[in-house]
Amino acid sequence: MILPPVISSLVSFLFLVTESSTAYAPLSAFRRAWTTQPRPFVLKASVISTVVPNPEAIELKESLLESVKNLRTLQERDGDFSIDFGVKGGELNEKSRAPQKVDFYSISKEVGEASDDVLRICDQLSQFSPIEEPTKFLGDKENGSLAPLQGAWKLLFSTAADASFSKNSTRGAATAQNIVDARRGRITNVIDFAAREDGTEPVLKQLNVVIKAIAVNQKRVELQFKYAKAVLTKFFFFPLFGRKLPVYIPVPGPFITRCLVFLSRLLKFGKKGAKSVPKAYFDILYLDNDLRIHKTGEDNFFVQASKRWDAAQPLLK
Repeated sequence: MILPPVISSLVSFLFLVTESSTAYAPLSAFRRAWTTQPRPFVLKASVISTVVPNPEAIELKESLLESVKNLRTLQERDGDFSIDFGVKGGELNEKSRAPQKVDFYSISKEVGEASDDVLRICDQLSQFSPIEEPTKFLGDKENGSLAPLQGAWKLLFSTAADASFSKNSTRGAATAQNIVDARRGRITNVIDFAAREDGTEPVLKQLNVVIKAIAVNQKRVELQFKYAKAVLTKFFFFPLFGRKLPVYIPVPGPFITRCLVFLSRLLKFGKKGAKSVPKAYFDILYLDNDLRIHKTGEDNFFVQASKRWDAAQPLLK
């Protein structure tokens, strides 16, 4: 999960109103938030000693990169997903509001089979993960720099709709990365949207989602969404003259969420579809210095690579 449902819905609304030429807001509302450029994340990578995978894992990692490359080649030939924010955009499930799982077979049979090949290799790699405790030192202020998860991880592959971006959708193409600050127990999902085909910048230039990360056990990380920052190049009909406008979007805390769910249960007492408190988490299936594979509570897979993995760099650009 890259975006919590409330953030996705609000970003979708924000995206729509900033595209509108008839919307209105006081000029002072964005003068107070005026800024220049999005601040780049600078975070030290993990200083944990080098982890050497066994020969089987090394061979599987090479096969994984080839499979991802083949999948992308087929998507360029046969087409790509057209997913936009929210339920209407196909990003979230209408009932649960959880991220949808994309269907690669909806593009073509060959694309679907290629995605199955990626998942098959991920499953095989999970048997050879060289780090026994991937969540070690997560949230440790003194030893966080030694955490295996520490650093930036860029997306190679995902089955999650909220992590799928393409140029043929309204929100456009984008690159996504997951930055772990283990000392603070914080994960930041950073989505950078690409320029349009005509060279103009997108309305939504960057989206940062800040998450509290808690190690539940050796392999599971529980997530509590804190807030998001949307960086805009346009605000209603007011020009920004090349500058960027940050808009902060808070996420209801666990207590507020429980209250909302409790009220929902009262209103739906005796009816089907009563909500329960959703728990966001992911289980780490494979982790070494180069590669990270995890599965979320919604059964979505994420394959991510660090900048230390030279062989993966052409696929991360």
